[in-house]
Amino acid sequence: MKEICQEKMRLVEKLGVHLENRENLAPVAARILAYVILTGKKGVTFEEMVTTLCASKSTISTHINHLQDLNKIEYFTKTGDRKKYFVINKDSVVQHIDNLISEWQEVRELHLEIKEYKKSINQHKIEKKEEKFDLNFHNDYIKFIDGATASIEELRTKIIEKKFDF
Repeated sequence: MKEICQEKMRLVEKLGVHLENRENLAPVAARILAYVILTGKKGVTFEEMVTTLCASKSTISTHINHLQDLNKIEYFTKTGDRKKYFVINKDSVVQHIDNLISEWQEVRELHLEIKEYKKSINQHKIEKKEEKFDLNFHNDYIKFIDGATASIEELRTKIIEKKFDF
């Protein structure tokens, strides 16, 4: 059991650093989010976060409120228990996927424009074959983006249809 706890805290730190950078979160907020993710659907209480993450009640409270405002986490209560159990907000995962798809579509459009420009230059300006632009990179990159987008859209659909239970 001790090894599992150590591994969880190692992952909390590693995932926390990643979330801190990707989501532009404060270090404690990122560790809270990582801890909530790694605890799963049973949820994590405020008291558990204070104890485990070694932060003050006010610090944990401030960051929990911020994460709730960002719709990253939500809570549920259990009958007969006044505690709040914090879990990941599945809508935030869908929102992240939507942002990725949007970013990938922008990159795809940019590659299409660059490819068309290079194609035009190849046809009208460059006569020597060895000096012509190679368009294969753009074709392959667009193909990659299309495949990645299709895969993540499939994942998004499964999340929305509640085929996953975080």
